[in-house]
Amino acid sequence: MNVVGDDKYQVIENLLQLAVDAGAVSHKEQALEDLFEREQYLSTGFENGLAVPHAKTEAVSDIILVFGLCRDGVEFDSLDGRPANCIFLLLSPMETSGPHIQTLALLARNFQNEDMSDRLKKVKDVAELIEIFNDFK
Repeated sequence: MNVVGDDKYQVIENLLQLAVDAGAVSHKEQALEDLFEREQYLSTGFENGLAVPHAKTEAVSDIILVFGLCRDGVEFDSLDGRPANCIFLLLSPMETSGPHIQTLALLARNFQNEDMSDRLKKVKDVAELIEIFNDFK
């Protein structure tokens, strides 16, 4: 749940490693290359503490979403210029489009104000985290 890194690229790599360790990513280097390429094209930092580094890649066969909480924040070139605390890594198979966009929209919608970010920053355990995610609309 907690993720650390000196910069957004290190945070992305650390979150990706969690997906690799869980067996959800078949080719780490390909996924990392796709994520970094997407990040260099346009930053995935949103507003209100949210960042959603994402990519379509041959390295996964299903949609993967990994959450990391960076309590101190990390610079993500966010739209509001503030550091990101709530980072969701999203990977989708190349042929997937609808669910990828729907997931991005769901996250953006739930972080339109700081309430969600504030709630997640105070999370103490996975059960509380799941409870918050169940409140997503």
